[in-house]
Amino acid sequence: MSAQPKVPVSILTGFLGSGKTTLLNRILSEEHGKRIAVIENEFGEVGIDQALVIDADEEIFEMSNGCICCTVRGDLIRVLGNLMKRRDKFDYVLVETTGLADPGPVAQTFFMDDEIRAEFSLDGIVTLVDAAHIEQQLGRSDESTEQIAFADILVLNKTDLVDDEVLDRLEARLRDMNRMAQVVRSERADVAVDTVLNLGAFDLDQVLERRPTFLEPEYPFEWTGVYSLDNGRYELSLSDGPDPAMSLVVVSDQGTDDTALRDGAEWCVRRYAEPAAPIAPGEGIPVGKHVNLELDSPGRKSFLVEVDKPAHIGLYAQHTAEEFDLQLIDARRAPITPAVERTWVAQHEHDDEVGSIAIETDGDVDSEMLNAWLGRLLRERGVDIFRMKGFISLAGDPRRFVFQGVHMLFDGQPDRPWGDSPRRNQLVFIGRNLDETSMRQGFEACLI
Repeated sequence: MSAQPKVPVSILTGFLGSGKTTLLNRILSEEHGKRIAVIENEFGEVGIDQALVIDADEEIFEMSNGCICCTVRGDLIRVLGNLMKRRDKFDYVLVETTGLADPGPVAQTFFMDDEIRAEFSLDGIVTLVDAAHIEQQLGRSDESTEQIAFADILVLNKTDLVDDEVLDRLEARLRDMNRMAQVVRSERADVAVDTVLNLGAFDLDQVLERRPTFLEPEYPFEWTGVYSLDNGRYELSLSDGPDPAMSLVVVSDQGTDDTALRDGAEWCVRRYAEPAAPIAPGEGIPVGKHVNLELDSPGRKSFLVEVDKPAHIGLYAQHTAEEFDLQLIDARRAPITPAVERTWVAQHEHDDEVGSIAIETDGDVDSEMLNAWLGRLLRERGVDIFRMKGFISLAGDPRRFVFQGVHMLFDGQPDRPWGDSPRRNQLVFIGRNLDETSMRQGFEACLI
């Protein structure tokens, strides 16, 4: 165990557009004497938030795997492990989650992994709440409810957008949802730094009292089968199932008792956070690597597993064996019965209707055409657009134009000069049932 004091970590969460990046910028711009490493997560394939964070001496790390709920622990462990190699560069860590994240799996990281628990301590969870939109968000999103329930500090933000009667009602509702959290009101996330840092507020016992299953982690896989094998070549055979692909990690020397299975699962969490290598039928499956078995062709598909010495081999699979009639077959064409099987608590169900659209293109934009397009888009689809943000290259303006929006609310302003940076438009929209083709065509029509 490290002889140095543990590094405190604050988790900054809140639904899309609640003001997390604004608060982060306030923290980074104030004189508080801390050297802060910032870890951000983006929903979607284009990272915008890091470029929205002000220039600062702090370290900024980004995770852009998409859903922070499913791969967060492995990805976060990887980033924190890299941070520890530069321990002399920082003394505090801020983790800003995507607005679609349940903060539970993020918090779990600091208790489930021995190496992380030895080096870091969870200082507190800060949840920003958008006073203008939280009531409709609570009706449509389980994540916003979880973010409030886990909070040590609730920052009721954007208080200037609603009247005092509404604020009092909202604060009462927040206190009913989480009686342990302190509620702080703010405009534009203007709160004192000591309100959100050095809280010493996260109490594991209280969390376990509210949610006894907190330390039961969700995994990005559902099933493990452990097979006792001699050296030789085996065939992994699968029938058609609910998905056209199957993520899988093959673990060598896998133990069969509960502790060994749990250790193997935690090891595989890190592997699942890595990009999956596509494996076509007939190809071999490398041991210890995250792979994606391609199953889109009809009928049974087979993949090869090579074993170079007698051992217990573990298969950590995205789906259960029954869903694909998964079988491991020996050289005599006989199916092998697993020595041990285990079904895990799998990742949460996603709202398949919620997604992100990223538009990246060179060229300058006509400001009047852009205003007309955005106005029409927000009138017609504003209720379905949870969040929008990005940069635009306006014709004739040497500065990049930064914009952010939540539902019908839009805010944009000139930012720093482009300088030697390429003038490139980057826009991200997050919402429900968004028409990517129509939106892309609408924006590209604004180019000159």
